[in-house]
Amino acid sequence: MELDLSPPQLSSSPEDLCPTPGTPPGTPPPQDAPLSGEVKRSQPLPIPTCRRLPEEERQATSLPSIPNPFPELCSPPSKTPILGGPSSARGLLPRDASCPHVVKVYSEDGACRSVEVAAGATARHVCEMLVQRAHALSDEHWGLVECHPCLALERGLEDHESVVEVQATWPVGGDSRFIFRKNFAKYELFKSPPHSLFPEKMVSSCLDAHTGASHEDLIQNFLNAGSFPEIQGFLQLRGSGRKLWKRFFCFLRRSGLYYSTKGTSKDPRHLQYVADVNESNVYVVTQGRKLYGMPTDFGFCVKPNKLRNGHKGLRIFCSEDEQSRTCWLSAFRLFKYGMQLYKNYQQAQSRHLRPSYLGSPPLRSVSDNTLVAMDFSGHAGRVIENPREALSAALEEAQAWRKKTNHRLSLPTPCSGTSLSAAIHRTQPWFHGRISREESQRLIGQQGLVDGLFLVRESQRNPQGFVLSLCHLKKVKHYLILPSEDEGCLYFSMDDGQTRFTDLLQLVEFHQLNRGILPCLLRLCCTRVAF
Repeated sequence: MELDLSPPQLSSSPEDLCPTPGTPPGTPPPQDAPLSGEVKRSQPLPIPTCRRLPEEERQATSLPSIPNPFPELCSPPSKTPILGGPSSARGLLPRDASCPHVVKVYSEDGACRSVEVAAGATARHVCEMLVQRAHALSDEHWGLVECHPCLALERGLEDHESVVEVQATWPVGGDSRFIFRKNFAKYELFKSPPHSLFPEKMVSSCLDAHTGASHEDLIQNFLNAGSFPEIQGFLQLRGSGRKLWKRFFCFLRRSGLYYSTKGTSKDPRHLQYVADVNESNVYVVTQGRKLYGMPTDFGFCVKPNKLRNGHKGLRIFCSEDEQSRTCWLSAFRLFKYGMQLYKNYQQAQSRHLRPSYLGSPPLRSVSDNTLVAMDFSGHAGRVIENPREALSAALEEAQAWRKKTNHRLSLPTPCSGTSLSAAIHRTQPWFHGRISREESQRLIGQQGLVDGLFLVRESQRNPQGFVLSLCHLKKVKHYLILPSEDEGCLYFSMDDGQTRFTDLLQLVEFHQLNRGILPCLLRLCCTRVAF
């Protein structure tokens, strides 16, 4: 059996495109060639582009005809390469989808890192990449913050938002940037009690027929597209002038944000439309008093998506306190994203419960169920089968470890300053060194005013003391930690020596389980990551 391995015939061969050697240009084609009137439209006329010398013509005719090595790149009707057609006919991906995008992300200390992402990369995907590169612990609180320093505006990106699409709305050559930091208040609206986040006087559904509604019912009322909850309250709206602020009664509904021109009237004749929820983003104003002349520090801004730069078109509001501002911001997010926001929260919870590893999960030769407690106090080890005995052995071992650690830290040293500088608290993520009172309040405020968020810093007034900065009820409180010496041992205390701790680590661990003199437990540590 013989296989026909002859190359596929093209619509025109090199002999058709080049004249026969020795034939002067302009000579009509031979008789077997079709006339010009009989030429089909799918067969182009051979038009010589240039004259060849006789030597080049002989060399060209002596070469064999080279078939097309990629016939699959030619379309069947016209036999023309697909790469030469338009992008829609080529079957190629659009340029934005095929080419990676470079996104610059800044840390809280000002360091910058460039990340190469795809066109559809979400904020959660970028955060996971940065967590791995920074060798940080992965949790649900990491997030990206869209920051506009010239406008003093900030907002946390939702986990499902496209980073490339958000960056495309920025002005060219501006100072807009992404900041990578923790945001403990991102999903606090699904955790905290309803009336601490949404006061009854600000939710019209609670005033009408849902007084005493549970947290789940109230959130479900916001997520349900068929319901019509409403946030209402007094806000100060910025006018045309820098210091021109007027107090209006405002309403936030699914259809948009309104304010009443006549007291607290809800009559449609008295309602003035301000912004569309779906076509705008809400931002926190960071320097409202300096840049916009705000009467309070609790301002927020509604910025239309089509607005790229400039102050014109910004709708800036000022609330009375932090609780009311948080209520307006949370309701705006619920109205805009709805169930997608709750899905993000569920996915974050599932990732938090599932063990995460920087690399592949380690392989064990035995399962975790076969691990048992052992006692090596005698000549030979034995298995502890009694659960109570195993628990007591673990507690004794922990106390013995604590005594050894306390003894090591309390050993006398030539210089007391050296022992303080080499203390274990300096290696903890909640210790921020020598920062000011205002800086500690700013850090806690940026990462979310959540109850139990804390940090420890060095005291500026007392050179040997420390300060515990703790957030409670949307306010940051500061507690002085003073060292004291008793029988040659150094202790730390916040209540004039009534409760003493050998180091700051023991103090923090104690107040994570017991309130003591604090208004709440230490739940979340304010930390910063460095690239």
